[in-house]
Amino acid sequence: MHLPSPPLRRRAFLAGSLSSLAALCACASNIQQPVSPEPQRLPITPAADPVLEARYAAFEDDGHIVPAVPYRQMDPKYLRQRVPDPTGEAPGTIVVDTPNRFLYLVEEGGTAMRYGVGIGREGFAWQGEGTIHWRQHWPRWKPPAEMIARQPELEIYSVANGGMAPGIDNPLGARALYIFKDGKDTLYRLHGSPEWQSIGKSVSSGCVRLINHDIVDLYERVPYHARIVVHQNETIAAI
Repeated sequence: MHLPSPPLRRRAFLAGSLSSLAALCACASNIQQPVSPEPQRLPITPAADPVLEARYAAFEDDGHIVPAVPYRQMDPKYLRQRVPDPTGEAPGTIVVDTPNRFLYLVEEGGTAMRYGVGIGREGFAWQGEGTIHWRQHWPRWKPPAEMIARQPELEIYSVANGGMAPGIDNPLGARALYIFKDGKDTLYRLHGSPEWQSIGKSVSSGCVRLINHDIVDLYERVPYHARIVVHQNETIAAI
């Protein structure tokens, strides 16, 4: 004959069953649900600007084709623009703000045309005041002896060998402005460059480089024998 389970044994069985169920529920509640990865944030490319499209479009100059600049890939603060003059200098003065990577051409009426620049090793070598004593379209590049000592492969472009012929790959670009002080060449240059990626940065060599489009614009605006002031310290508040 089958005898009913004693009450105590039945209670123990029920308690054990409930305990197992609770444990099972507890494990289920602690299961880590798979986390969906966050959607990848793609860089936002600004919309094309008709004014900037025209400003940085390809153009022909003295038989050289200067390619368009992909300005939408650049920091917009380094694009050519008119700003309130932060320098306090007289109109017609060029001011190089080395720390902030800007060049200003001071205008009448309290404004300045501002250009983004890249600064090379030689660009940190001089500061003070001088004069734009010489200007040149599509200059030949003649690396100084110190640079050739560091990079012997540049010997073919030395002064003795006539330098590198003008062209779109020439490190001096489409224009060069030569700074003199007390009638002597400082070896400090403002010049163009095909390397738009270098604007706003400290680069390996050269003085002060601008996009070819911008050095052509600056060249046309700068008066003859313009005064130039070069700052190596934080003396100008960037706008």
